[in-house]
Order: sequence, then structure tokens, then C-alpha cells
Amino acid sequence: MKRVIAGTAAALLAAVLFLPVQARAVSAKRAYVVDAVSGRVLFEKNATEQSLIASTTKIMTALVVCEQCNVLDRMRIPKEAVGIEGSSMYLKEGEVLTIQELLYGLMLSSGNDAAVALAIYCGGTVEGFAEMMNDKARVLGLTGTHFENPNGLDSPGHYSTAKDLAKLAAYAMENPIFAKTVSAKSVTIGDRYLTNHNKLLWRVDGADGVKTGYTQAAGRILVSSASREGRRLIAVTIDDPDDWNDHASLLEEGFARYSVQRIVTEGERVGTLEVMGGEAQRVEVLAAADFDFAVTQEECPQLMLPGPGFVYAPAVEGADAGFAYVLIEGKAVGKVPVVYGQTVEQVKAEEKSFFEKLFDL
Repeated sequence: MKRVIAGTAAALLAAVLFLPVQARAVSAKRAYVVDAVSGRVLFEKNATEQSLIASTTKIMTALVVCEQCNVLDRMRIPKEAVGIEGSSMYLKEGEVLTIQELLYGLMLSSGNDAAVALAIYCGGTVEGFAEMMNDKARVLGLTGTHFENPNGLDSPGHYSTAKDLAKLAAYAMENPIFAKTVSAKSVTIGDRYLTNHNKLLWRVDGADGVKTGYTQAAGRILVSSASREGRRLIAVTIDDPDDWNDHASLLEEGFARYSVQRIVTEGERVGTLEVMGGEAQRVEVLAAADFDFAVTQEECPQLMLPGPGFVYAPAVEGADAGFAYVLIEGKAVGKVPVVYGQTVEQVKAEEKSFFEKLFDL
């Protein structure tokens, strides 16, 4: 159920509506869980603090490659991509692999060597590719993020936040090549058999991504995705010694407690506004788009028309009437464009008679 209330935009607050207390006891120093379809934040903990992100960097590496390159192309591995420190798919100088095979090595085996090979192929140099990564971060509005390399090796100028990683992952999972890559449990590439490091693919129903990460300085980092019945949840934990259990708990609770519901339908009456100087006293306001959101059974969304509660005539049917805000527990969780439901003309001034004009009455 929902109802319409009046109010002013100044009274609105950004919504962060949390999961129950037991879910807050995550071990992570930073965490963020979001319903990727509706955009509702289900849980957060120090979500905008910048930190090292280790191999979860490779989410951006893979995304840029998927968007900029033909994954069926083949490349000869240069010596610069061989023997890179850290996790590896053990590339050999001169061997030839497809870009898709390197993506599997990047995202399943977390190959730092695959990251360098892909960066050189896509960006010309590692530095040039890092610029591409930062360009994409700016486009996506990842204001707490900066990249210096494609693999996530620790660097003071290489960082992100739990919130930014969730936003990045939600966007990346819309790319079919990326989604296919990170959801693969295992692949065979020549004499290599690669198994995905993401244990949630076996442990959580509907789990389909995304990436693990670890360095001693950064701690354990995990970005996960799971989809059920048209919903997708994205969870991020940073510096979390119990990340597998935390993610399983957060995802299960997110699916169990919340369901996406149609809050308002396009064309539905949202409310009315008083018309000043109009031939009618009030005008209906209608939703100009559908609005769906993840809610619990206990919640009762409300619609609020901000502003003074009146408009000056004329009001034209179908014309932009601003927005109606969707509130849950008094906090704004979204807004819906609205239009006038009918035309209300201005009251016409009465024509003065000859004698009124003559004597300026």
C-alpha cells in the first residue's frame, strides 16, 4: 500500500535502509550491499572510505577490455607480460591466446600476467590502459576511485571504496561477455585448467560473480553478485577475514526480506495541485513512468509532491509537472517524473464596456 503526502523537497533525506541487526555484525571494515535492479541500499558500513582493493581492480580491467576489444581476437604474449609478481595464469612469451582466454585467466585465476597482457593489447601500454580505466571510472561517477595498474598491486594512488566497487560491478554485470566470464566455474585453455576462485558460485543459489582480491596490506576483499527471479544483489566487503560467510549471509537475507514491488504505475494518479488563476481550482498529477523498488512486507511506501502545493494557470495536459518523491519511513528512496492530467486554462479577464474604457473604470 502507498499514500500521497504533501511536503517540501528540503525535508527529504537520502535513504539508507538497513538489514536487521544480525546482518550488521559483518567482520569487514567496509561493506556495501545494493539491489542492483531497484538501486536500494540494503546495508552499508564505512562504504565511502577509500582503501586498497587488490585484485578486485580486475573488474574494471575486464570491463574496459570487453567494451573496447573483440574478445575473439588473438594476441601473442609479449615478454612484458611474463613473470609478473603475485597470482598468475603462467603465460609464456610468444604463445598465442584469444582475448577471451586471457579474460578467463584474469577473472578465474586472477592472473596478474593476464592483466598486463590485456592492458598492453587494449591500451598500448600499462600506463595508457590505466588512463582508460580512470576515464571509465569518471564516466560511471566513481568519485572515490583511482587506478594506477590493471592488476591491483598495492600502490598509494590505487584505491576505491565499497560503494564504488558495487556500482562498478552492477554496471559490469550488464555486459554479457563480462557476465559470462565471471560466472564460469572452470574452463580449459590448452593444457591449462582454470578454476574460479569465487567459492560463492558453489555455495549460494544464483551466485554469478564477481571477483576476489587479497594482498597483505589490503586484506581480503570480495565483490559478489547473485540473481534470483529477476533481482540482482551486489555485495562488497573490504578487509574481511570471514568474507565467504558474510557474503552468503548478506545475500540470503537480502533475497529473503526484500521483494521488488511496483510502487507506482505510469498514468496512475499521484495527487492534485491547486491551480492559481485557473478555470478549475485543482489539477490532477499523474505518474509519467513506472517505479519499482525493493521493500519488506512491513514497509508502506508513500508518495510526496514537493513544493508549495499549487501551480499558476495554465496547466497543460501531459506537460512536465516535476517529480513525486517516493518515501519509506520518511526518507526519500527515489523520485518519479509526473505530468498534469488535464488542461486548466487561465481565467480570462472580462472585456470592459465602452463606457468603462472611456472613463477608465
